[in-house]
Amino acid sequence: DGSVVTWGDRRDGGNSSKVQRQLKDVRQIQSTEAAFCAIRNDGSVVAWGLADYGGDISKAQDKLKNVQHVQSTELAFAAILADGSVVAWGHREYGGDCAAVQDQLVRVKHIQGS
Repeated sequence: DGSVVTWGDRRDGGNSSKVQRQLKDVRQIQSTEAAFCAIRNDGSVVAWGLADYGGDISKAQDKLKNVQHVQSTELAFAAILADGSVVAWGHREYGGDCAAVQDQLVRVKHIQGS
């Protein structure tokens, strides 16, 4: 039914109570070392956990529309949108800032974290 249940260390994303009402119709979940993100069937993204590890999407939220796929690194997430562009968030040094190569991230079909 697309619902999500979480458990574990609350600091590291084990407690999703702040976003639980948004965790419906989920089709994909990814995690970093201490955060999670979920893509909902409508293409929106919900994140929780430590902010520096990708648990805070407030700076990227307006760009995260029609998300097709999310991949993660140890401390960051990257999402492919329906138009083939990429949005990243989380720790800058771990891939959470793709501004330097944004103009090259067009018609992207696949991304992979390390």
